[in-house]
Amino acid sequence: MEKSIKIANPMRTQAILNQYGLRAKKKFGQNFLTDHNILSGIVGAANVTDQDAVVEIGPGIGGLTEYLAQAADQVLAFEIDRDMVRVLSETLAPYDNVTVENQDVLNVDLQDNLAGHFGLDRHVKVVANLPYYITTPILLALLQAGIAWDQIVVMMQKEVADRLSAKPGTKEYGVLSIILSYYANVETALKVPRTAFNPAPNVDSAVVSLTPRTPDQPVDRPDQLFALIKATFAHRRKSLWNNLLQRFGKEDETKERLRSALDQSQIDPGVRAERLTLNRLTDLYLALMEQGFYQL
Repeated sequence: MEKSIKIANPMRTQAILNQYGLRAKKKFGQNFLTDHNILSGIVGAANVTDQDAVVEIGPGIGGLTEYLAQAADQVLAFEIDRDMVRVLSETLAPYDNVTVENQDVLNVDLQDNLAGHFGLDRHVKVVANLPYYITTPILLALLQAGIAWDQIVVMMQKEVADRLSAKPGTKEYGVLSIILSYYANVETALKVPRTAFNPAPNVDSAVVSLTPRTPDQPVDRPDQLFALIKATFAHRRKSLWNNLLQRFGKEDETKERLRSALDQSQIDPGVRAERLTLNRLTDLYLALMEQGFYQL
């Protein structure tokens, strides 16, 4: 599908906003991409083909949506802002393969919704310029929705992107780094200057590509594992032992069971959580389960 309209042209973006008497809304984290090289790079990073069904979150006035519509078989976009839905009905009128839902993606049953729009057994990708104020909840919702995503390619604040791909022992490494590594391999695909947007945000951005992975040690209750991980980082500069005591208590019997779990998982009580990989923390979780701290 080839169309000549380019919504993301800087002059056209401003003209569209002026036409509808709109401006970017801070409460929805709206910043409109106007750099065609970046937009092409996002679609390229997602390897979007005419076999793909694509989910977009926060299409705004449709700049990225237009590129996706030209590359993909179908596009399903979730837009929370009613004003933008009204704009999209006109800017995307040339594309009959785009559906816009006026919904908050965090309140959608994604499995049912996608099955209804795309059917079963489709190649499904997420490609989006995420609202920065809610990036993490959206990512976790996507990864935990029980959908076999082919790929997730999303724009976010560069600082958050650095945390997603951080390695143990670095200052960026933390809870988010570890939880994301349970579900996906993470790579930074593009760095994006703030000048690529209208209006320009106060931070630089990055495009991150997530491809699904099966963890080396899948667990039946990931929520329990993630709760443990959060507890081990409760006080980042304290030792693992001190954080575990704060989480489980300081009774003598509790301390003895904690020592047994640490011995079993071969983890030094004095280490800080920022030094531990997902696999080591999973070892600890399983050992704690054997000691009765967790139950299925």
